[in-house]
Amino acid sequence: MRRFNRVMTAALCSTICSAMLVPAAYAQTAQAEDDNGEEPIIVTATLRAMDVQDIPLAVTAVAPEALERQGINDIKNLAAISPSFNIQSSQTETQGTSIKIRGVGTTGNNTGLESSVGVFIDGVYQSRPGVALGDLVDLERLEILRGPQGTLFGRNTSAGALNVTTKRPSLSTTEGFVNASYGNYNFMNLQAGVSVPVVQDVAGLRMSGTWRKRDGYLKTPSGVESNDRDRYMLRGQLYIEPNADVSIRLLADYAKTDEQCCQAVIVRETELAPFSALHGLANDGVDQSGSSALNNLSINAKNYLNGSKQWGVSGELKWDLGGAKLTYIGSYRKFDSSSTTTGGFTSNDTYTVGNGATTSRPGILPSGDHIETMTQELRIQGTAFNDKLDWLIGGFYGDEDIRADQTMTLNADFQKTNSAFNFANLAGVNPLFALTALGNAGVPVNANGNYAENRFLQNAKSWSVFTHNVLNITEKLSLTLGARYVKEEKDGSFGQLGSTTGAGSSACQATINGVLAGTVPAALRAGMVGLNCFPFAVSTNLTAPAAVGGGLASRLLPLPRAWSDTFKDDELTYTAQVGYKANEDVLFYAGYSHGFKSGGFNLDPMSATLQNSAAVLAGLATGTVVAPVYAEPDFKSEKVNQIEIGAKATLFGSIKANLALFDMKMSDFQVLEFTGVQFLTFNVHSARSTGAELELFGKLSDNISANVSATYANSRYPKDCNTGVAAAALASVNRLCGSTLTNAPKFAGVVGLTYEGQVNDSGWGLLVNGNVNYSDRRRTSTIPLDTNNLPIPLDYQDAYFKMNARIGLTTPNEQLTFELWGTNLSNEITRGITANTPLRGGAGTRSRIGFVEEPRMYGLTVRAKF
Repeated sequence: MRRFNRVMTAALCSTICSAMLVPAAYAQTAQAEDDNGEEPIIVTATLRAMDVQDIPLAVTAVAPEALERQGINDIKNLAAISPSFNIQSSQTETQGTSIKIRGVGTTGNNTGLESSVGVFIDGVYQSRPGVALGDLVDLERLEILRGPQGTLFGRNTSAGALNVTTKRPSLSTTEGFVNASYGNYNFMNLQAGVSVPVVQDVAGLRMSGTWRKRDGYLKTPSGVESNDRDRYMLRGQLYIEPNADVSIRLLADYAKTDEQCCQAVIVRETELAPFSALHGLANDGVDQSGSSALNNLSINAKNYLNGSKQWGVSGELKWDLGGAKLTYIGSYRKFDSSSTTTGGFTSNDTYTVGNGATTSRPGILPSGDHIETMTQELRIQGTAFNDKLDWLIGGFYGDEDIRADQTMTLNADFQKTNSAFNFANLAGVNPLFALTALGNAGVPVNANGNYAENRFLQNAKSWSVFTHNVLNITEKLSLTLGARYVKEEKDGSFGQLGSTTGAGSSACQATINGVLAGTVPAALRAGMVGLNCFPFAVSTNLTAPAAVGGGLASRLLPLPRAWSDTFKDDELTYTAQVGYKANEDVLFYAGYSHGFKSGGFNLDPMSATLQNSAAVLAGLATGTVVAPVYAEPDFKSEKVNQIEIGAKATLFGSIKANLALFDMKMSDFQVLEFTGVQFLTFNVHSARSTGAELELFGKLSDNISANVSATYANSRYPKDCNTGVAAAALASVNRLCGSTLTNAPKFAGVVGLTYEGQVNDSGWGLLVNGNVNYSDRRRTSTIPLDTNNLPIPLDYQDAYFKMNARIGLTTPNEQLTFELWGTNLSNEITRGITANTPLRGGAGTRSRIGFVEEPRMYGLTVRAKF
């Protein structure tokens, strides 16, 4: 199979390289009709249809053809055409996906955190990145807006926005398309769409859909696969123009995924693995690890199941009132996801996330998110003073309900595994089991079957009013002023549907009893509580012994606590830009923007835990009352100030050249860290990204076009980023200060070349496209230093090149196209995220997992259109 992969890669590369030499002999001598390379690229980045070269903002406009040529099926692969863009996923794509622009973004895997990069589809905000991971099909355009976009696009666009617009139905002609693909890993993809007029020139209907299936590219030695694809999406639209002044667009969609995603490769194994036999394990649970496992895409664990289904409806009304134009967009979306896995990335029977464990309570729920979102937006815009002022005012209201279920059951190997990889041989055989006897009348308690069904609820309401105005001071000089007032309110809570209690059943309760009674050796108490009371599988109702006052044990020890709280915030975001159009081909601009990303709640069982347990217990021993200090479950809103200076030019009549210099300063930057035991969400006092972006694209000749994009971004935490940080987060923040942001390469670039013309006089069309993208070395972990302040292993992903290529032939009637394609042809195996393997080693001995990006893919696509 590997030999076949190499042969396919060599064949595709040699074919394309040879074909790139063909145009000189076979290209048409006459220039293509109506194609001189000077046609404007129209975008709606300012909620106005404008030439991208006339907008005083950094915007990348991507045509559907460009997405097809790079094999981009969803937004996860957009870095192949935009070096400023980065997206990564960890355990689940539905929950653990994060998007970054210019090195700035929010890490994923906590539903309470909202994205720094907003995604908008047909004007509708997608509340979480996982909701927006549907296939990109039947598009009109995709725009990547870089830098804060809060004035027009609203909440949670502090780093940028993706603005996706699908094709409207045609009112006059019937048209359609079908695309079918097959590739390695049994990749199959079917896309289709049809548009028909319902009432000629008045109403039209468009239906489109896609189905994608592929085997997983990660495998265990026994053949269990992960990171596959199995999803489909359907979309319907009705477009009505009853007269020249009014248009109505109604959209509905449904999507479903049923996938095994996402397992990780153990890229570093703990030095404590040899102690597994001592504690009664048949094996250490890791057969594949290190660089060989990474290169061979080998994993150790069982299936990681991740599914979702969602549907949504939206409506858009545009009405020309004469002196102004009104736009209304309303939407409703329901999203449900589920995930289940066993083993914690190893083959040991350690725990089960979700349902499916043999010891699980009958009817236990899977883990997953359930999100309902409603949005309403109204805009009125027009011109005044003989078109010198282009004004816009509007209002927005959003209401979101979240139910996040986190279910975990501890399995037969839980105590053995954690004894081996956290105590080694320092406390006898399986101390996590044996020492529970000290809190249960001499009878040890097995954690097998201990569980908790954690439920987080959050209702978020957001409303805002905004204005965005362009004043044309002269024919060449313009001033853009915009502002938005945002008010946010969130009600959040944490409780449990069920859990294991009682010292005879709960290993945690027995541990609590022994620790608080003083019968557990002092050196082992913290480890016993931290492991036998694994936060995701522990009851909030466990009690303290009567000898220490009884009541909930969480008042004395760092254990999960139920909570209910309200978060409120408001902010004025604003922007100001000056544009100078030196001539028809050159624009200079400078701008300042202030953005905002809402705060909220850390939806983790340990988000409100006791912070001063040692002091409380010491006071209890001496009879001194020490007031408990609990962590606050909320985190603050993130704010950003950006200065951007740029130039846009058209060179030689057909080459677009755009340059942007930027400096982004973030305050109260939101960070999510997985410690191996829990998720910590906290605010860092400051972060900063400074750099430059260059884009060159256009036609070199009638049939050859090229694109070059490069981004330099110095995205980092200042050395004093710990100023004023909350005490609960100070230790983590101290290890961040002075480092770069996660997944923020200093330099990234894309170079592409396309030939599109005819093969001699036969009438057959030829497409040849090659694209190379480069990424500098980048950090892949949240925090660069371990708790011992030494560099954490395998944090950095080395620099790499990835190449995509495509060659296609189109029939003379332009109705059929046959394409041979490949992505990541050099088969660069890269890590998107690296993290601590749960419960497997401590500082200096940690096992590490890497979430691997797609290897080489290749295949054949047939396109038909009518």
